[in-house]
Amino acid sequence: MADRLSAEELAEIERKYDPETAFRATGKLIGGVVTAALVAMSVYHFYAAGWGLIQELTHRGIHLAFVLFLVLILFSWRKTPGTEVAAPTWYRFNGVAIIDLVLAVLGVGAAMYLPLLPSAEIAQRVGNPSSTDIFMGTALLLLVLEAARRSVGITLPIIAIVFILFALFGPYAPGALKHGGTSWLGLINHLYMTNQGIYGLAIGVMAKYVFLFILFGVLATRIGLGQLFIDLAMVIAGRYAGGPAKVAIFSSAFMGTISGSSIANTVTTGALTIPAMKKIGYPGRFAAAVEATASTGGQITPPILGAAAFIMVEYLEMPLRDILAAALFPALLHYFGIFIMVHLEAKRLGLRGLRTDELPKAVQVLAKGWMTLVPLVILVYFILSGRTPDFAAVYGIIACVVVGFLNPTNRLTVPGLIDALAAGAKNTLSVGAAAATVGIVVGVVTLTGVGFRLGYVVVQTATDIGAVLGTIWPFSFFDVPTWALFFSLVLIAVACIIMGAGIPTTATYIILVAVAAPALAQLGVQPLVSHFFVFYYGVLADITPPVALAAYAAAGIAGSNPFETGNTAFRLGIAKALVPFVFVYSPSLLLVADGFTWSAFAITLTGAMIGIGCIGAAFSGYIFATMRKAERWYVGLVGLLFVAPGLLTMGIGIVLLLPVLYLQWQKRDRGQAAA
Repeated sequence: MADRLSAEELAEIERKYDPETAFRATGKLIGGVVTAALVAMSVYHFYAAGWGLIQELTHRGIHLAFVLFLVLILFSWRKTPGTEVAAPTWYRFNGVAIIDLVLAVLGVGAAMYLPLLPSAEIAQRVGNPSSTDIFMGTALLLLVLEAARRSVGITLPIIAIVFILFALFGPYAPGALKHGGTSWLGLINHLYMTNQGIYGLAIGVMAKYVFLFILFGVLATRIGLGQLFIDLAMVIAGRYAGGPAKVAIFSSAFMGTISGSSIANTVTTGALTIPAMKKIGYPGRFAAAVEATASTGGQITPPILGAAAFIMVEYLEMPLRDILAAALFPALLHYFGIFIMVHLEAKRLGLRGLRTDELPKAVQVLAKGWMTLVPLVILVYFILSGRTPDFAAVYGIIACVVVGFLNPTNRLTVPGLIDALAAGAKNTLSVGAAAATVGIVVGVVTLTGVGFRLGYVVVQTATDIGAVLGTIWPFSFFDVPTWALFFSLVLIAVACIIMGAGIPTTATYIILVAVAAPALAQLGVQPLVSHFFVFYYGVLADITPPVALAAYAAAGIAGSNPFETGNTAFRLGIAKALVPFVFVYSPSLLLVADGFTWSAFAITLTGAMIGIGCIGAAFSGYIFATMRKAERWYVGLVGLLFVAPGLLTMGIGIVLLLPVLYLQWQKRDRGQAAA
């Protein structure tokens, strides 16, 4: 793999395409303070989860104080590193603008002001905040918006500002969105003094669960688990047609168990798989798209699911093991869809697999890295046994440290442990800033009731479209409620993709579920199903142009056109766009949904696999031989029959497919005879 990129080149690609890692360089003194704060943040969260009995508001405040302090120091006020104007020496201290240091200290004060007050005093002030409360609340609101702007981009803060303006100027809103409005005092009271705003569910989940799982992922990677996954993927899939592309699928699926970041996953595994794919003949844009699409699957793969699994635990009040069980088969269908397209593309292009001398030996891989599996096994065991997520994460982290110090292959040293603790905390900063900003949006939703208003608008719009279509043949075969559900899903899916353009998946999920849950509840969709529907389409934004961050990072490694790579990635990820519709119409695919039966599950899974295979073949233009354009359209349209799976639709679909399969087989035989 001589053309594999260096660690420095990969880090540069990640900084370029992932705004969450665009940290600025600091001087030695500030750097030491930052490192100490990062390590302290990791140690504090580990202690609080394992042994600390810390009040909820205090815990959230401490987490937010760490986030604001570190974000305002580590992220420059200019979004792109290297573009800031060189400031005079008196304006900076140790490489950081003095105003940023002041804001960082103010952020700590504003975040900790309320949690340090006695609980009885806070209860008396809710509804009647003092002038100091208003000042601190306003400062925290502005600093949270600025921290999010620096770490995740301008889009999320703009959305939060629009919601704030909506709360203040409600009487001037149009139609069903009109409401009585609120004052600045009332807004700050709700967003700052209660647990419905900045200190709400989003920041609570980040502080309680997500931080620990991100730290676990960093430690597991440092002790060699990530490399073990890549090696195992090469052993399993490397020898078959188009082997490196299949390695990308398997390695990204494995990495998804410990990584919730699409871009980090893309860069980590893509450093090996993208050059290997190009080497055997895949076009650069296709190689990059395969890696990006497979890597976004990490956010829907148990046991971590990015951060969404833990949000669902709190929202739906379900055990984490049930959430993970629901996520299992939709994630497998996502990877199955990519695998089908990669396999057909390899067959169409006549690409080889890796040679024996290019593959690692299975016995050597397991002998070298089996110990690194122990922490993951412990983590999954505790989750499946019904323990709380934070309990499982704590013991998973302990196992990582123990294995790291015992494992002779990737031995962890004390300096290495300190570096891993700092890296783990650093990886949570942008997520924490986004969570606090989402708290502003959710706070406005609860203050104004806009979620139900928007839900009403969505359902009414979908119903109106359905009523019009119901008068036109052949659409009149379906009644208005059926069309209302379908178009509500389409509208919500489009909103998720648009909202997810440049916004972290978890933030998109929390914001959109406030609209989707009321809308889909009116149409009889289960809460678990509506949450998963929104989550899946939020993840899809990572590979959907024009802002497909994972695809653009992969394009940077492959040297391909970013926009073409994004388009190809969206095509490869089409299964992720279809699967949510499948489990809405047949919730049994989620295993723990109400009304689950094994027969319905078997029919749904079989139908979904056939439908995804058909659509994959249509996009690839190949089954047993190259298809004509008319055949591709025919197979693709037949594949859509399996979106709402049932014995009747499956039977009709299979009957319609048989002629094409027969013609393809005949064409293949003629081609072999001619050869």
